[in-house]
Amino acid sequence: MQSCRFMPCLYKALRVNEIDGEFKQRIETLSTEDLPSGAVLIRVHYSSLNYKDALSATGNKGVTKRYPHTPGIDAAGIIEESSDLRFAPGDKVLVTGYDLGMNTDGGFGQYIRVPADWIVRLPESLDLKEAMIIGTAGFTAGASIARLSELIKPSDGEVIVSGATGGVASVALAILSKLGYRTLAISGKEHEFDFLRSIGASEIIPRDEFLALDKKPILSAQYAGGIDTVGGVILENIIKTLMPLGAVTTCGSVSGVTLNMSVFPFILRGISLIGISAQNYPMTMREILWSKLSGAWKPDCLMDLYTEITLEELPECISMILQGKMKGRTLVRLS
Repeated sequence: MQSCRFMPCLYKALRVNEIDGEFKQRIETLSTEDLPSGAVLIRVHYSSLNYKDALSATGNKGVTKRYPHTPGIDAAGIIEESSDLRFAPGDKVLVTGYDLGMNTDGGFGQYIRVPADWIVRLPESLDLKEAMIIGTAGFTAGASIARLSELIKPSDGEVIVSGATGGVASVALAILSKLGYRTLAISGKEHEFDFLRSIGASEIIPRDEFLALDKKPILSAQYAGGIDTVGGVILENIIKTLMPLGAVTTCGSVSGVTLNMSVFPFILRGISLIGISAQNYPMTMREILWSKLSGAWKPDCLMDLYTEITLEELPECISMILQGKMKGRTLVRLS
């Protein structure tokens, strides 16, 4: 990949085109002249594959409105050009969230151009690869734990985590374990139970078993807290089984976007339901959370959480993540 400092250059990207109502993915050669306006040009070394990227890559207009488009809501790399005095060429940085990869060409290209206000300087205790193993999914896990830990301490009881083999949940399990929480993982992938134990799950509940819980408006209290990544009936059942003053965070909707339940768990047990959105997390809080994720909260098993792929392997992995066939984090190498 050639340097673009002070001059346009060509680079490779996974481009999604809308052709006769169908969305086609292919690797294309583009020019940095075609990137959107922005103060900072970044040479991307690593990105990561998230569920939102797969939606963008398959034409979900709720994520990406205009095509052709380069997905990738995560990027870590080195600054080539900057008109903002806060950053200089050679700085190592990361970008997660905001509009990157949604309606602004994202990290599945070897270059991005973004506003300076979207950029986080890479913490000294992380390298570019580690930053993208964490990525948006790990950042979301961290945001969930930050909110949950305000209300629930390790001594309060067990924390249940849904969608356990996914990117957010797998990082959450690893961080919770490091912080001293006893965790229960909900998963439908029996062949991955050993993986879940290896990253910190104290116990595993088969997904079908958890889905089959009684339909009563409130169930026996079992868990102090929860981190939900899927929504739907699983979130309903987590809420129904929380202990008095328990709390659950929620950040996903792959299993459903509605809750069909009564208010009894809220008014009889005083539980809290906390929504998590990492996309527009305030920059001051974003920097604090990245400091934790690169320090005291950095998973000991971080290097066991990911699979590394190339740009050319992305289309197959996009199909797999939509089918629920991926585990942990998927790192995309662009350099």
